[in-house]
Amino acid sequence: MGQGRERVSRRGAGILLHPTSLPGRFGIGDLGPEAIRFLDWLAEAGQTTWQMLPLGPTGLGDSPYVAESVFAGNPLLISPEALSDDGLVDEVVLGAAPSFREDAVDFDAVRRWKNAVWRGAWKRFQAAPPAGMRDAMDAFRDKAGSSWLGDWSRFAALKLLHGGSAWTAWDAGLRDRDPAALARVESEIREEVAYQEFLQFLFERQWQRVRGEARARGIRLFGDAPIYVAHDSADVWAGRESFQLDESGQPRAVSGVPPDYFSETGQRWGTPLYDWDHVEADGFGWWIRRLRADLERVDLLRLDHFRGFQTYWSIPAGAPDARGGHWEPGPGMRLFRALHGALGSLPIVAEDLGDITDEVRALRDALGLPGMRVLQFGVGHPESEHHPSRIPEGSFVYTGTHDNDTALGWLASLSDEERRRVLADLGSDGREFAWDLIAAAYRTPAECAIVPAQDVLELGSEARMNTPAEPEGNWGFRVRPRALTPERAARLRDIAFATTRLGSGSKP
Repeated sequence: MGQGRERVSRRGAGILLHPTSLPGRFGIGDLGPEAIRFLDWLAEAGQTTWQMLPLGPTGLGDSPYVAESVFAGNPLLISPEALSDDGLVDEVVLGAAPSFREDAVDFDAVRRWKNAVWRGAWKRFQAAPPAGMRDAMDAFRDKAGSSWLGDWSRFAALKLLHGGSAWTAWDAGLRDRDPAALARVESEIREEVAYQEFLQFLFERQWQRVRGEARARGIRLFGDAPIYVAHDSADVWAGRESFQLDESGQPRAVSGVPPDYFSETGQRWGTPLYDWDHVEADGFGWWIRRLRADLERVDLLRLDHFRGFQTYWSIPAGAPDARGGHWEPGPGMRLFRALHGALGSLPIVAEDLGDITDEVRALRDALGLPGMRVLQFGVGHPESEHHPSRIPEGSFVYTGTHDNDTALGWLASLSDEERRRVLADLGSDGREFAWDLIAAAYRTPAECAIVPAQDVLELGSEARMNTPAEPEGNWGFRVRPRALTPERAARLRDIAFATTRLGSGSKP
């Protein structure tokens, strides 16, 4: 098909930084002034791309890859300052905010405070909405309500009604979406449903502001679409027939990957697997709606665990880890033909890391999709496809991803012999190793070189975003205020200029 390349190709460079990791005084990065400042910094640094993780509302563990909806936005990303500018929150409320940590997100503390502020904004909106805002919300509801907003808002309201318990623990009638059971609780949850719709309106309003500012600076927003969705999600509750579940809604088999370089026992992600026969019989309608919604928010989309579309690892639901799984065939080209027919050419990057077969590569190449290469997997190993000398032109190259240690953390973890080999391969004396690795990525023929912000900041393992197979201590990294300095931007810009990756928002 070759239908992805023309909408992706653009030699440049970018930064990987999830919005929750932005600095700011309210405990978590958000879509307010700091997001705009970051866009200014990206332009100053000659960057073309801002890559981020999935944007959905997170559940237990706060992983963006296990969101309670793949359509909804995370309310924690709503900016209190932007709401103040809109007249929905008083400045005195913002001034009374707790003293949050600057270096990491305390999700529970942030959630408690922001929920209280959002409830106050909702009351003000109901009593005296700012000029034009009610019409804007009605327009948002009319557009999103027919595809996902109603299911998400009812799910969130019912989850609150049940004290946060998973949908499989609800009354059987609500669990199974029996129309009579839903009708009986309609009056009880009506207000909460409307509130949840309001939160999604606020998220979308602020997101589109950020997207407009990014476009004005020539910066692409690069999103992330996980292949799987959380079991305790609106997506599974509202569409359980599309998943491999038993009569009570519990998974018969779950997702993961076999043992690899991240884990000797593999990774047991635990999310339900698709019933691809049913999904295909429906014309892949859910996937079409999902990617349409994603591409209304971002300019470019990383398709996570791309190999799962060709064959996927199926783990018995009761298995303690991933070693007892087996491979099953995925939808392959049939899915992408349906997506292409409905949406046109797709600006997608295939996450093709891990156990990749010739069949997976053939699917990626037939679709004309760029793949990913990670220098941490290749430096010091000239035979590896991740070695700088073997990076293909059509790829996206990374110093590391959100699942890797930082460049300095990785270097510190190596044995003396490995360290010697890596430094010799880069021609580095180790004193500025992160910058040496960045420069190596920029020099490759890859279409885009992406660097985690932690590497630009020369941070160690304490700043790692995620450690696969470790359930605790992930996703909380934050950039400290004023850490992304003009000096670091100038250094990145110089490297980008020297390697013909300079973005249109910056001059040499």
